[in-house]
Formats: sequence, structure tokens, C-alpha cells
Amino acid sequence: MWYYFAISAGLLVADQVTKYYMSGLLPLCVRGNCQSIEILPVFKLTVLHNTGAAFSFLADAGGWQRGFLVCVSLGVSLFIGGWLYRIYKEQPLLAYALAFVLGGALGNLVDRALQGYVVDFLVFYYDGYYFPAFNVADSAISIGAGLLIVDMILQSRRERLVNDGK
Repeated sequence: MWYYFAISAGLLVADQVTKYYMSGLLPLCVRGNCQSIEILPVFKLTVLHNTGAAFSFLADAGGWQRGFLVCVSLGVSLFIGGWLYRIYKEQPLLAYALAFVLGGALGNLVDRALQGYVVDFLVFYYDGYYFPAFNVADSAISIGAGLLIVDMILQSRRERLVNDGK
């Protein structure tokens, strides 16, 4: 069981280290005044602060969202941690999925609770079109969500095979 929590902790540390490093490497991008490091013609590193949730939802809410999002993130993290604790042996793919989501959720929770915003720095774009900036925690959550979907599909197939065999 601790293996999965160690994955979450590793992702939390990786997220915080990369955010700290990027914040020291590049100044904050404010009102279009941005310094970036172009990695590929469609990918660059740019430091941004997101006071909202995913895709900057509630970013312009006036400040009340910080406490709300901290409480939601904490509640979700506790729920996922409890779920992971209960299922780790029976469903390893689900356990990996939950470990990734938990690590990412905790990474963004630390930022939001301590700073009031989440540091984002990974930016994909094409010809003036930009995907919302994200970070290691967001990537972990996305990978975990993808694994959850795969696990649900596989679980559904297993149940169908069991039911068809009866």
C-alpha cells in the first residue's frame, strides 16, 4: 500500500521542485509581458499564476475562491487517499490511477494553500492558439484520469465476461 502513497509523494515533490525551479528561472508573465524559453515550435516554458481552478475557472472571482478551492482540494485528496487505502491490493491499475490523481491534487493544493495561486509553466500553442498552461501536478491528474478510464473499461469487460460465463 505504501508504494502507491510513495508514488503520490514523489509526484508532489517533483511538482513542487519544478515549480520552484521555473519560478526562479523565469519572471512571472504579466499582461502579455512574458519571457519564455521555446523548447519546440509548439511548446514553451512560461511562468504563470493561476488563482482559479482547472483552465483558470474562477480566476477572476475576487479572492473568495482560494478558501473554497483549498477546501475542495483537501476534501477530494482525503477521499482519494481513503479510497486508495482500501483498494490497493485488489485493483492495481485503479491504485496507480488514484496515486497519480492524489499526487497531482496535493501538488496544486500546496500551492493554493500557501500562495493563493498555482504556478503553471508548460505551454502548448499553435499559430496563436494556446492550450491552457499547466504543470507537473496537472499532468499527473490527467494521467491518473486516463488510467481511471482505462480501468473502468477493463472492469466493465471483466464483469461482462463473468456474467456471460454464468
